[in-house]
Amino acid sequence: MNPLLNRVGLPLFEQIKIKHISSALNKVLKENRNIIEKIASNKKEPSWENFVCPLQQSNEKLSRVWSQISHLNSVVNNEELRIIYNKNLNKVTKYHSELSQNTIIYKKFKKIKIGKFYQKLSSPQKKIITDEILGFELGGVGLDNEKKSQFKKILSKLSKLSASFEENLLDSVNNYSLLIKDKKKLKGVPKNILDKAKIDAKKQKKEGWAFTLDFPCYLPLMQYADNRELREEIYYAYATKASDLSDKKTDNTSNINNILFNKKKLSHLLGFSDYASMALTTKMASSSKEVINFLENLAKKAKPFATKDMNDLKDYGEKINISNIEAWDIAYLSEKIKEERFNYSEQEIKNYFPDYKVIEGLFKVVEKIYGIYIKKEIVEVWHKDVTFYKITDSSGQIIGSFYLDLYARKNKRGGAWMDEAISKFKFPNEKTYPVAYLTCNFTAPIEKEFSLLTHDEVITLFHEFGHGLHHLLTEINDYGVSGIQGVEWDAVELPSQFMENFCWEWLVIKDMTEHITTKKSMPKALFEKLLKSKNFQSGMQTSRQVEFALFDIKLHSDYNPINKDFLSLLNQVRDQVSVVRPPNWNRFPHSFSHIFAGGYSAGYYSYKWAEVLSADAYSLFEEMGILSAEAGHKFRQEILSKGGSRPAIKSFIKFRGRKPSIDALLKHHGLLV
Repeated sequence: MNPLLNRVGLPLFEQIKIKHISSALNKVLKENRNIIEKIASNKKEPSWENFVCPLQQSNEKLSRVWSQISHLNSVVNNEELRIIYNKNLNKVTKYHSELSQNTIIYKKFKKIKIGKFYQKLSSPQKKIITDEILGFELGGVGLDNEKKSQFKKILSKLSKLSASFEENLLDSVNNYSLLIKDKKKLKGVPKNILDKAKIDAKKQKKEGWAFTLDFPCYLPLMQYADNRELREEIYYAYATKASDLSDKKTDNTSNINNILFNKKKLSHLLGFSDYASMALTTKMASSSKEVINFLENLAKKAKPFATKDMNDLKDYGEKINISNIEAWDIAYLSEKIKEERFNYSEQEIKNYFPDYKVIEGLFKVVEKIYGIYIKKEIVEVWHKDVTFYKITDSSGQIIGSFYLDLYARKNKRGGAWMDEAISKFKFPNEKTYPVAYLTCNFTAPIEKEFSLLTHDEVITLFHEFGHGLHHLLTEINDYGVSGIQGVEWDAVELPSQFMENFCWEWLVIKDMTEHITTKKSMPKALFEKLLKSKNFQSGMQTSRQVEFALFDIKLHSDYNPINKDFLSLLNQVRDQVSVVRPPNWNRFPHSFSHIFAGGYSAGYYSYKWAEVLSADAYSLFEEMGILSAEAGHKFRQEILSKGGSRPAIKSFIKFRGRKPSIDALLKHHGLLV
């Protein structure tokens, strides 16, 4: 049997071969098309049982197979897999386009909405009907045949362009290596980074130290390398990756222009003035104007703090003869100020965060507040570094499970993310529990069996685990709104950003730290120093996030892609909100995969929007006790368990008893005057 078609238990990753991909996908697509034809031609009054359920079931079957294929393409990418993935991506895109433009299926959904069965449906089922109708309308079901054909072609183009964008970025990072032979140039760089660079050079059969553009390698160089020329060199490579200023083969310029042009065309076909207006129909925010006002208001509040942060850097730069601060000096000077002002180093903190202890501490937090239990198990995985865990309730009943893939490696996509492996659903003769992929890119262990994490990496792990819990702790059995499905994009970051707060609590930190040599927990005095630094440069950081979000929303609303001048728009946004000005050759958009290869186009503001919700939600824990099982039960019941079964604002109000307020966010970031 084809392992990709296995529906008993977990995916069979060690048995999946390239040859299985096309045959599995072809089989599922053929079966799904037969189901669609059957329910479309059924003369009976459409109901949940004879119409919606078979359609949901076919969606789930395709999703289960495709999620394994796309996940492998992200975590163990190679040329052969890439070719077959792209070939099959076209088939999946074509199938979804055909389905979303199927007038008969659309009309049957509309018929259910006004029919006698509708009132008997549960709230989650009603939400699925509403979501499906909107999905069909945004999929071009109302267009004439000529425009439908255009719409499909554009969607196919966009999926290819996004895949190409991600591939160029991965190749650009993989192809780069900076070899340093003179150790004097590496003064200030931490030993663990040098050890890894030495090993990487040996793998290339070279003498010296080889540095890559993987973030766990790049960032420490920017923070600690005393050699300013070295910092400039690696910064240039990082800031120009996948652009016209690096290898022309991996230049994303035309991908960006074509993506923007085709998204605008797509929205015009549906009668929207721009892509943002179209994208916001499925979000909490009602218009580009509302998003821009929200971001500009946040920028205004952050600007005085950001200016002060920048002045601090200038003052410190003068002290050490860096009078004209450049972009490659920011992280270095920031680290120096932090060490001087708070009397600790990132390296000192890192020695208390071996990954196994952090994972243990993370599990303790969620076990305590949500009443769940997490246990490691051995199953089939795609790489030797991947671990697997099962979640049960107090009676031992399984709730869900997840894979943890923590370390950066060649041919693995950068960044951190959560994705669905299997969703919770209840179909005839089938019931399953949810399974998630949790992926990060931390420095891989060198000699030991574990890696040391920075505090920022600890926050990243908690963040992704929050997404995971949203998927895993759902109590909704209706596939289309189970877990994160059906959740508005600007609310989907609420559970993830909520989890970040625990990384600043002594009650949590003392139990998830263990010094690499003494085996003792982090001393309270060192934690207090870390806590004092929490809002260090929060003005600059907020301004930076607002810069990305404003660039994104303007790019997809009032920007004309025919001009092909997106860098000039970015500069206008920087003029408005930024205090840090990168050099003109900085090519940040060329690696902005969130909006050009992910689902965040016209939605990057979601991080800040959802942070308002998460900070306000966490304030209840601050009132009731940060490890309060009562507050945890309420958060699980009203936010996590409900998934996308009702609008996010309703879930928030049910949890908090009122609408969200921005004050908690400003307080958390120290941005209240």
